[in-house]
Amino acid sequence: MTAVSRPPVQIAWVTDDLAAIEAMLTALLGVRKWVRMPGVHFAPDACTYRGEPADFIADIALSYAGDMQLELIAPVSGPSIYQDFLAERGPGLHHICIEAADADDFAVLLDDAAAQGAEVVTEGVLPGGMRFAYVSAPQSGVPFVEIAVFPAEIRAVFDYIKQEQQQ
Repeated sequence: MTAVSRPPVQIAWVTDDLAAIEAMLTALLGVRKWVRMPGVHFAPDACTYRGEPADFIADIALSYAGDMQLELIAPVSGPSIYQDFLAERGPGLHHICIEAADADDFAVLLDDAAAQGAEVVTEGVLPGGMRFAYVSAPQSGVPFVEIAVFPAEIRAVFDYIKQEQQQ
């Protein structure tokens, strides 16, 4: 197992009402602004869900509380890790995300997770080149841990969103 510290870089919730969760987290955490990304497509040529090609859409809102990224996800269509979560548990904390330094580190982290018995539930590459995998980790006290590699293009978007909190 890799003995490198991996602090979370993101906390994410799944909901069927983005506006309600935005309002609550704004009040509780002092978030100033949310950036919405409607219709994010997890396409079958680039993503899998439970080992099969994925084809689902989710609306996403991002913000920051200090250096911690906050992500809200509302499933729109298609079977997904998010839709299943809502059906089984209702809205709530879905995952924390840790960042892999690069593709090699990503592979090491997935191997480490597998060695601990964690199952990869969803993985893929999103437009902009962000590579991600959700591993089932209920024994850790959170339903899923997301492992992600953020290329420069995605990092620039995150930096913009974070700067918006300071204005």
